[in-house]
Amino acid sequence: MNISLNNKKVFFASDFHLGAPDNSSSMIREKKIIQWLKSIENDAAAIFLVGDIFDFWFEYDKVIPKGFIRFMGKIADLRDKNIPVFFFTGNHDLWMNDYFTKELQIPVYHHPIEILIENKKFLIGHGDGLGPGDEHYKVLKKIFTNPFCQWLFKWLHPDIGVRLAHRWSKNSRITNLKKKEDEFKGEDEWLWAYCKDLIQKKHFDYFIFGHRHLPLELPVGKNSIYFNLGEWVNQCSYGVFDGKEFELKKFH
Repeated sequence: MNISLNNKKVFFASDFHLGAPDNSSSMIREKKIIQWLKSIENDAAAIFLVGDIFDFWFEYDKVIPKGFIRFMGKIADLRDKNIPVFFFTGNHDLWMNDYFTKELQIPVYHHPIEILIENKKFLIGHGDGLGPGDEHYKVLKKIFTNPFCQWLFKWLHPDIGVRLAHRWSKNSRITNLKKKEDEFKGEDEWLWAYCKDLIQKKHFDYFIFGHRHLPLELPVGKNSIYFNLGEWVNQCSYGVFDGKEFELKKFH
């Protein structure tokens, strides 16, 4: 896939965590995200939403989680205006399947993808489970993505399944606070290490990830850069590529 800009830009954001930590806080954030989407739509050649858009998402055969209707309405409006939107699953919404694809013609990616934008080579993904370390999560991800485990979870009544998932999500956020995830870890940045290892085998101009909850711009090799998009619970950071440069910005 090669995206041509035609004097427009490509926008990237991740980790909205809609639904967390409570409905009132999520609603304020949801309205701010919609304001941001309105502010960029006239300039957008494409919009990449790079995982953990929802703090929890599970698609039963006939049921999706309650809420987020304003956000989904805005996404529908963008698609009606023929603006391409790309969804990636994250560790909080990895059970996203084909609802957005069928309803809105939005592709949903479960793994990083390679893409050309104005002939610059990008690797884009949420970033969970990549690089060294975090072995506990990697084991959990194998369980959560196992088709049989998903089939078992599907048979829980949605009221029970969603309640359990939100409780798990809150525990995960508490754990992250104890790990001081908002601090730069230097050479121990797992995604940075992943990029530096991958660049030895294959060239990319830009590595774009979320998950880390910390806006980062770090060199990879001689001519490549790793960007982390940060999050929208506190920082409201996003990325924009104009065909020449990639830049991290904050929405106020």
